Amino acid sequence: MLTATCTSISAAANHLPLDRLTSILRGLNRAAVAVSGGVDSLTLARIVQDVLGINATMYHAVSPAVPGEATQRVRSLAQQYGWQLEVINAGEFDSEDYMRNPVNRCFFCKTSLYDAISAIAKQTNAQILSGTNTDDLGEYRPGLEAAKQHDVRHPFVEAGISKVDVRALARELGMGDVAELPAAPCLSSRVETGIAIDPKTLSAIHATEKLIAAALQPKTVRCRVRANGVVIELDEAALNGLSSVARENLVSKIHIIFADATSTSSITFAQYRTGSAFLVKPTSLPKTNT
Repeated sequence: MLTATCTSISAAANHLPLDRLTSILRGLNRAAVAVSGGVDSLTLARIVQDVLGINATMYHAVSPAVPGEATQRVRSLAQQYGWQLEVINAGEFDSEDYMRNPVNRCFFCKTSLYDAISAIAKQTNAQILSGTNTDDLGEYRPGLEAAKQHDVRHPFVEAGISKVDVRALARELGMGDVAELPAAPCLSSRVETGIAIDPKTLSAIHATEKLIAAALQPKTVRCRVRANGVVIELDEAALNGLSSVARENLVSKIHIIFADATSTSSITFAQYRTGSAFLVKPTSLPKTNT
């Protein structure tokens, strides 16, 4: 369960990146913050709310690709901190480009998201903000092109704030377990490039990851759907500690979970690798945190 306190921005310890960030935010009249439910967007929402108050609105998109836990986390913190929260359906599952799952799928996802937010925010001339940090600029992020096309601003980037800085800010602001949230990209990121996105498959992926998390308490778990079957990726310690008996038991349960979703003729375990659901030319394999 997430915990958070109501430490204010002004009560936080002196922090140069925070000073730069608040200065940037004070230059805005109104803000529309895209909040996914991860540490970056939640921390940004927390700071924007303190700086702009009623002139800030948080937007959280729900879809089959967003775990229910993320939505509940956003709702809970919105209630605690008094955020103006709009829960929307961005409609990416209505996009044929998104559903066919090309390597730049995120571009079409973010396009749908920013289209939906813009349709509402333009009524108040609110500036759309994202939780992108400086570390994201060195990764394969096609969603950044969608942000550029929608004039989305990235305050953390403008203030020179990295992922480590974001987590430090969250701790300083008393956001409890939010600061320690692991990376949690959307469920569609588990589906190999070129395999069409299907809500039933995403549901099975999420159920499988919850099963593995409860059984093994791994540091990292990703359920990948590939052309040749399902691969469960674990951090090295969890993978090395997995007994043959536990493996067989989990495989049996995963077959049941995927029964109505996709073929599970092959269920294997492997060490976690970032971006391993992407299929592109070997010389241009993108780096991504998925």
